[in-house]
Amino acid sequence: MDKDEQTYFPSIENVKKAAEAIKSVSAITPLTSSVRFSNNYDANILLKREDLQQVRSYKIRGAYNKICSLKANESSNGVVCASAGNHAQGVALSCKLLKIHGTIFMPMPTPKQKVDQVKMFGQDYVDIRLEGDTFDDAFEAAKIECEQLNKAFIHPFNDKKVIEGQATVGLEILEQFNNPIDYVFIPVGGGGLASGLSTIFKLLSPNTKIIGVEPEGAPSMSVSIKNGVNTQIENIEKFIDGAAVKCVGDLNFTICKQNLDAVITVPEGKVCQTILDLYNRDAIVVEPAGALSITALDYYKEDIKGKNVVCVVSGSNNDITRTAEIKERALLFANLKHYFIVKFPQRAGALKEFVVDILGSNDDITHFEYAKKTNRENGAAVVCIELKSAEDLAPLIDRMKDQNFYGDYLNDKPDLFQFLV
Repeated sequence: MDKDEQTYFPSIENVKKAAEAIKSVSAITPLTSSVRFSNNYDANILLKREDLQQVRSYKIRGAYNKICSLKANESSNGVVCASAGNHAQGVALSCKLLKIHGTIFMPMPTPKQKVDQVKMFGQDYVDIRLEGDTFDDAFEAAKIECEQLNKAFIHPFNDKKVIEGQATVGLEILEQFNNPIDYVFIPVGGGGLASGLSTIFKLLSPNTKIIGVEPEGAPSMSVSIKNGVNTQIENIEKFIDGAAVKCVGDLNFTICKQNLDAVITVPEGKVCQTILDLYNRDAIVVEPAGALSITALDYYKEDIKGKNVVCVVSGSNNDITRTAEIKERALLFANLKHYFIVKFPQRAGALKEFVVDILGSNDDITHFEYAKKTNRENGAAVVCIELKSAEDLAPLIDRMKDQNFYGDYLNDKPDLFQFLV
């Protein structure tokens, strides 16, 4: 990367050009006040609803702005992208609208719902290839495709035109709200949205504090800013797939390092509880990455009192088949679901005794599996117990130990626990 690219910051002029270029395909999404969150935090909490885009995320902005900027000789062989899902949908729709063929590489664990959406938006203009376990694996495969077949690569975040397209989110927010904005919370994956939006705010609303929010298991921007150099993380938690990258973009890192007032990480389990609450209390469906900004509010509850606060809800491409896992992770984070190895004493009626005398009146067994094929009154079993209150755990363990049922506690043993959750 040359020196000019390393010092690149999007200009107001180019972002306005991007807004004009994408206006036929990108909705001006609502900026709505949330009564529930405003009451909870004694602040004016506004949600920028990018989940209401046609492709159900902000990614259409950058993808379309990039592809429509290509010259005929640049797109004649088609375009290629790598994506965990949302960028792929933006590229797919852009390809169909601009009648350009696209090859889209996605990680193999990508939720089926996102793969199906890409097919729907791109129709005959896109081919989908599932490669590797992470975005970074798909990215490497996509780059090889570009080099071998001379196709244009549409980067999901580390590209000037993509950044300028995503920056239009910030332009819209400032046009939609006339009063000073004190805080903006924004999800961070590769950094495209964060770098674009933060630049607009630093130019037009410099007193606004911009807080980037990453998954605890994929803190690539946090680590890079701490190290002072863009740093690749070898092992990441892939659950929040829309924000789980091993390395942020070089352009994005340079911009975010200067513009973001802070980058925080939030636990995946807490994000899951936010997803469930948004669905149950607000009838809003979000994907894990889309819940990051709202999840962060708890960590700033004292700072934001009486303030105007914007949370960017980045996407709603959530696969309903993930609901059980989302609920599981939320309960584990809340310390309400616990896995044990239970050793049943060698006496008749031990199983009944465990249910009647060991479990509390509000405790519920949600998983029960004997570890070996053995006499069911005498064997060890993996048992998951769901509690009504986290305070019930210690008394439960005491009762198990007192009556010789306790074998081991599995929640804090990741090598074993990964096989259960």
